Amino acid sequence: MKFRSWIKKTTAGRVVWRVIIGLIGGGITVAGAVALIGPGPGILILLAGLGILATEFAWAGEVMMHTKRIAAKAAEKTGMKPWVKYFLISGGAVVSIIAIFIYYRR
Repeated sequence: MKFRSWIKKTTAGRVVWRVIIGLIGGGITVAGAVALIGPGPGILILLAGLGILATEFAWAGEVMMHTKRIAAKAAEKTGMKPWVKYFLISGGAVVSIIAIFIYYRR
């Protein structure tokens, strides 16, 4: 039996599960919001946190879809070809990962 279905057998288990998911997803969402104004891929972290929250909370799924629609509209306004956007996003992710490794190595 899966852990998730085992813990959700009782009412208390369902509440505990939702609290745990809320804390984890909320923490990642807050970290993403901080990364929006600081260094890092803020929107990706924010969407990851909302994705975790959306597994248990319907409102988080709606917010995530709304955020994706806004991002898609902004991407269309740039006028860049899709392959250029993907290259820039993947390049930014690689640079961020390398910077994190260099920072923690020192």
